[in-house]
Amino acid sequence: MAEQEYLTVKEALSAVLAGVSVLGEEVVALPEALGRVLTRAVVAQDNMPPFSNSSMDGYALRAVDIEGANGDNPVSLRVIADIAAGSSPTETVTEGTAARIMTGAPLPRGADAVIPVEDTNEPWRDAERPLPEQIEIRRSVKVGDYVRHPGEDMVVGQEVLPAGYVIRPQEIGVLASLGVAQVPVVKRPKVGILATGDELIPVEEPLRPGKIRNSNGYTQAAQVRAMGAIAVELGVAADTEADVLEKLVAGLTAGGDLFISSAGVSVGAYDVVKAVLEAEGNVGFWRVRMRPGKPLAFGTFKGIPYLGLPGNPVSAMVSFERFARPAILKMSGRMDLERPTVQVVMQEEIHSDGRESYIRAVVKREGEGYTAVTTGGQGSHMMTSLVKANALVVIPEGVKYVTPGELLQALMIDWPEGVF
Repeated sequence: MAEQEYLTVKEALSAVLAGVSVLGEEVVALPEALGRVLTRAVVAQDNMPPFSNSSMDGYALRAVDIEGANGDNPVSLRVIADIAAGSSPTETVTEGTAARIMTGAPLPRGADAVIPVEDTNEPWRDAERPLPEQIEIRRSVKVGDYVRHPGEDMVVGQEVLPAGYVIRPQEIGVLASLGVAQVPVVKRPKVGILATGDELIPVEEPLRPGKIRNSNGYTQAAQVRAMGAIAVELGVAADTEADVLEKLVAGLTAGGDLFISSAGVSVGAYDVVKAVLEAEGNVGFWRVRMRPGKPLAFGTFKGIPYLGLPGNPVSAMVSFERFARPAILKMSGRMDLERPTVQVVMQEEIHSDGRESYIRAVVKREGEGYTAVTTGGQGSHMMTSLVKANALVVIPEGVKYVTPGELLQALMIDWPEGVF
């Protein structure tokens, strides 16, 4: 690819995604599966529920025995048992009898329904609740009322979760109920994070002339961790090929699946990353028609995908959003690679330079739709503009002026408060 070729954001993203692959499988303990992607389908080995049980605290009985019961004409039944959750009842409910039953407890033989305790004369809020000899039923029920039946939720042999499914807390619950203690999932990408530049100093050091603190390294590591991937922090490389090479080799030793660096990918005299990648792999240095951000490198270092981001902190973070984030998601086995988008009504005028622009903005819910205002100055060095933003409003390529009231798309980094 020609060094000075200008690419659209879509073209650059397509090339990045084509250069990364879904990682292999590992088996993890159930609590570690949260946020991971299943590599194999989960098939139920048991019925869920495994047995008929009560969905309420109440009395298990035969529905026919309380037909027509109401507050003015209650039916009295003899109580033969007290069935707790986790027990295995041996009693049989017969004509004119009932068994007190707790939520989740197995339904005794002979019973075909449950009456909630609220519909009886038992003082169910009494802390003692001794088992009564007789219980007064004050309404009727149908066969099956308040009963959970075997296999009602899942049946043996059913594919409950397909391969490729993202595991959320609710899937953790399903897997636990099925006795799946070890879960096959896509490996978490290990992402080597490298900041470059002689001007960078550690965060704990005081500023001195010509120096700035290494914010990019911390930012990109945090972005990686926020996605559930593993950040391998490689520190800061000086503007020498030897130091860049040393840091990247350390990333290989740590098992890196992807390298992400910031700065050193332009055409300046001290942008040495290009030389290292050309010697140890391959690289395409691009200029992407986007703002903020223009220089972007993608290639390989000793066979490992490498993505070089701009050095300005906002440019680096936005470029991570558009290129690194989808790449890491793909490597993690995810199919949904993009942030959710909403249509917004701009509340102010915006000037652009014709590149596809990502404007830091605050999106709010207004009635049935959304509005957006910018967070102020849009300079690529102004990190507080990202702190204030919950979205990146996209100005399409070729558009240089946006008037108040125009409709644009916004990539939602966070949802407005009160939306859900």
